[in-house]
Amino acid sequence: MKPVRVALALLFATSLFAADVRPPIAKKVPKASTLHGETRVDDYGWLRDKTNPEVIAYLEAENAYADATMKPLVPLQEKLYGEMLGRIRQTDVNVPYRQGDYFYYSRTEEGKQYPIFARKKSTLAAPEELILDVNQLATGKKFMSIGAFEPSDDGNLLAYSTDDTGYRQYRLQVKDLRTGHLLPDTAEKTGSVSWAADNRTLFYTVENPAKRQWRLYRHVLGATAPDALVYEEPDELYDLDAERSRSGEWLFITSDSKTTSEVRILPMSEPGAAPRVVVPRKTDRKYYLDHRGQRFYIMTNDAGINYRVVSAPTCDPSQANWKELIAYRAPVRIEGIDAFANHLVVLEREGGLSHMEVVDLRDGTTHRVTFPEPAYAVFPSANAEFRTSSYRYGYQSLVTPFSTYDYDMDSRTQTLLKRTEVLGGYDPADYRSERIFATARDGAKIPIALVYRKDVNPRGRNPLMLYAYGSYGASIPDSFSSASLSLLDRGVVYAIAHIRGGGEMGKEWHEAGRMMTKVNTFTDFIAAAEHLIKEKYTAKEKLAISGRSAGGLLMGAVVNMRPDLFHSVAAYVPFVDVINTMLDPTLPLTTQEYIEWGNPNDAAAYRYMKSYDPYMNIAKKRYPAMLVRTSINDSQVGYWEAVKWVAKLRAMKTDDNPLLLRVDLGAGHGGASGRYDRLREDAYDYAWLLSRWGLAD
Repeated sequence: MKPVRVALALLFATSLFAADVRPPIAKKVPKASTLHGETRVDDYGWLRDKTNPEVIAYLEAENAYADATMKPLVPLQEKLYGEMLGRIRQTDVNVPYRQGDYFYYSRTEEGKQYPIFARKKSTLAAPEELILDVNQLATGKKFMSIGAFEPSDDGNLLAYSTDDTGYRQYRLQVKDLRTGHLLPDTAEKTGSVSWAADNRTLFYTVENPAKRQWRLYRHVLGATAPDALVYEEPDELYDLDAERSRSGEWLFITSDSKTTSEVRILPMSEPGAAPRVVVPRKTDRKYYLDHRGQRFYIMTNDAGINYRVVSAPTCDPSQANWKELIAYRAPVRIEGIDAFANHLVVLEREGGLSHMEVVDLRDGTTHRVTFPEPAYAVFPSANAEFRTSSYRYGYQSLVTPFSTYDYDMDSRTQTLLKRTEVLGGYDPADYRSERIFATARDGAKIPIALVYRKDVNPRGRNPLMLYAYGSYGASIPDSFSSASLSLLDRGVVYAIAHIRGGGEMGKEWHEAGRMMTKVNTFTDFIAAAEHLIKEKYTAKEKLAISGRSAGGLLMGAVVNMRPDLFHSVAAYVPFVDVINTMLDPTLPLTTQEYIEWGNPNDAAAYRYMKSYDPYMNIAKKRYPAMLVRTSINDSQVGYWEAVKWVAKLRAMKTDDNPLLLRVDLGAGHGGASGRYDRLREDAYDYAWLLSRWGLAD
């Protein structure tokens, strides 16, 4: 640490290591702005400038304060870390998947933070070929993440991208897998990556200064001339994605906003061809493509917001030629389609639960694959091969560890390939899961998934952690966590509220919790909490809540609305400075998010957003205990949002409940990238939660 920063950090952290550990207090630098006839004053906007040594010193002082406060819990942290680590098989291999002549897989080795990517030719008995050791890539770096990972059709080359800051800014490189050497062909700030059929042409998208993927380029290996611009998406509301069909015959170039999409197609046998539009964009119409033979298969919302499936000839896929394959069914939300040589797999959600519908494209017969547990998560796994009758998917639940299955679409039988082993004698029969419903203020039924040990009385007013997200139409999976066993085994109940703004109950669920109905997200969560208290699953003095990103917005909103209802709050990379962020179009995502949150330049939208904006609505009152985490390289939610929020809370709140802020100075939106580092973070946070419940012994 530079001397000036040492001095500033000590200034902020006066009394930090005294017996009475005190938090740093951020100075106020008032800045006024006027909009819609109203003047707002922001005292903490100066914390946005991370080039200012005083800002970094303040962040370091917050970290020092949090760690000093947590020092008595270090033994518990170590105990929890040991428990979590003891459940993981540190040296392990993921299930290999076939692509071309090779079986690809990743594996981990004890003591190493990151995976190792490898393959075997033709048979799993063949010698291993090491492709990419992420541990080597991460040497000397605080962060490392792999983005694209695309082998060429002939298996000779690998196009991959890396982010070494957490800012989700990826650098594309090409590795010759025959020699192990990197080629000089590179590109910066890339997104999607696809090979053409010639094994020498790469298509890749890049981002603009606002981190919007907006241009698609074509690169021929070895070429020194500037890469050809294939398409540029000019509309700031749209992101651009380019994906090769599983059949290998087409590149789908998709312009996608929150409400509208448009697809261009390009034959991969002619990489120099110009792309052509399938159906011109139309406001509020979305469609997405897959391919088989002489037809495209299209998932579209033209008949209703929960989608139907049609097909069209590849020679003329215009809307006039669409032929219905799966009709619109209002209760069933279609979330995706996967086309194979003889089958189409349709990923569906009905009544809040996931299913798979399989269509035999040879005779048109269909059947649905269902699952028995009350709350679970299903999603497609690696399905690189087009000519196969086997569909690979992942399954897990609140009590069932992550499991990989192959489903035979002809015989309708499934094979469990691997279930993640939980060491230490884990038995799913020792735990119970439930799915219950709370009633919202307007009568809507809100699903809540719960898990607890079977020897815990679920109606015993237990310590309970309630998690939710509730934005962008995202469906939060009811998934397994071996780390959370350290809570469950101490008598904690874990619950997930599937509130509006998410997509668990269909697209209508999203529509009822965005824009000018966003407050439903917050009142749904409050209703879920009140229901859990009323039904004696927990009590106010034992209820902890948690949310991440847009779920952090949820945390900020509900503690302003009902601070009396919650005992403890864990908020991660929280989006809490809503109006200030949405008024700054230079920030990543802002303009695209107008369709999710509204544009505060519009007076009506501004007034509505102001009604729930967590930062603006902080008041002089009591707040629950809070642990807040953010990351300095976060490209989605600026670190300053959490920092400003905490600074203002410190100045305004009237209670003496702990308020801790941890700023990761070497990561981004997802937090630490190394698996051991993530467990350390979990152990830290769990120790804090257990201490709040009086379970730290």
